[in-house]
Amino acid sequence: MDRYDPDSGPSAECWSRLDDTERSLMVEDYHRHARIKLPNEHLHALIHTIVENQVAMGDETEAEATLRRLLSEGLDRHDAIHAIGEVLAGHMYRLQKGQVTGDPNEIYGAKLRALTAARWLPE
Repeated sequence: MDRYDPDSGPSAECWSRLDDTERSLMVEDYHRHARIKLPNEHLHALIHTIVENQVAMGDETEAEATLRRLLSEGLDRHDAIHAIGEVLAGHMYRLQKGQVTGDPNEIYGAKLRALTAARWLPE
C-alpha cells in the first residue's frame, strides 16, 4: 500500500502491514495533496490513523459497525471517519481530564453506537 484514500479506505490486510508512522504519514500526504487546510495536520492524521486502526480490527471495536452504519445513513466514508474521530477525540479528552467513570471501552462503544449521521451533520 503506497497511498491512503479515506473515501475508499484501506483493506485491513494492507493497513495492518504498515506501522503507525507510515499510516499517519500517508494520511498527512492525502490531506496535503487534496489541499485540505487543517489547523494541526499531524493531530488530524493521528486521529484518522487511530480510527482506521479500529476499523481494521473488525468486530473487536464498535468502529467498523459504526462506519458501516454511518455510510448507510448517507455519509461519505471520509465524513464518517471524521465523525468517529470526533467521538474518539472527545472521549480521549474526557479520559485525560479524569471525567470518565466506568469501563472506558464500554463508554466509547456506547458513544459510537449513539452516533448518527443526523447528529453529526451540521443543520
